[in-house]
Amino acid sequence: MSGLETRRFLIVTGKGGVGKTTVCAAEALAIAHKGKRVLVAMCNAKERLSAMFGSDLIGSEPMNVAPNVWAVNMTPETAMEEYGMMTLNSKALYTLLFDNKYVRSFFAAVPGMHEWAMLGKAWWHTTEQRDDGSPKYDVVILDAPATGHGLDMLRVPKVILDVAPPGILRRDAEKAWLLFQDAKNCAVVLVTLPEAMPTQETIELAAAIQGELKLPIGKVVVNCVLPPLFSREERAALEGTGMGPDATPRTKDEAAIQVGAMRSARERVQAECLARLSAELPVSPSFLPQLFEDAARPEAIARLARRVG
Repeated sequence: MSGLETRRFLIVTGKGGVGKTTVCAAEALAIAHKGKRVLVAMCNAKERLSAMFGSDLIGSEPMNVAPNVWAVNMTPETAMEEYGMMTLNSKALYTLLFDNKYVRSFFAAVPGMHEWAMLGKAWWHTTEQRDDGSPKYDVVILDAPATGHGLDMLRVPKVILDVAPPGILRRDAEKAWLLFQDAKNCAVVLVTLPEAMPTQETIELAAAIQGELKLPIGKVVVNCVLPPLFSREERAALEGTGMGPDATPRTKDEAAIQVGAMRSARERVQAECLARLSAELPVSPSFLPQLFEDAARPEAIARLARRVG
């Protein structure tokens, strides 16, 4: 498959805590270095992206955070307001019909409406144009919620198509769903760690995305991969010493062996997870190295961008 810079819409998801936002920042920077204009759309997130780019805090309006990179932190309320005003072409009419506590309470109670507001807003940014008719953003990267919530969000347009009557809501959901299923213009990027639980959850997530939703998986990123220090034989020897994490070393030599045994055990689990991911996922995984400094810094993101690019 061609590079991610050829897609119009990227959906980045995975288990919580695996580094989705870090991957979004690195991918955005790598794609921007190829001359593309990129928007990173976050979903009501605890904002960390600004530290990664060294920019001001990112709010509900798209802002430039690096050369050719913009970012927005979407909230359901703001997204609903923007969607309503675009639909009605009148802020006064939107205020009259929607800006009251009864309508807001109704939308809050409708299952999936807040998720669609943010997903739909991210999709809408792919339709924006500049004055010369070219796309305002060549690539939109959605920093989607973690696994379970992320799947629920991606199901919403399909649910709308199944139950909503003809109208503006159904029309836009259909356009978005067609884009999401188009492998030439959309790709899901799965982010995981070389650990047992994230690996299992990623395999299950991939099965749901491909089997239930029929969405294209374009890339799998394994984050925080350690460079191996030991061979398979050395790992077996170290783990056979009995100096695991619960042991109490009595000498400096035993303490050194314990450190080696613990590193060896992590390398063994990492190797097993990478083998599972390679065997059970539809695309070969890419790797990002374990950084031993804070990854939420512009210098670290630039390093990772060179790797993903």
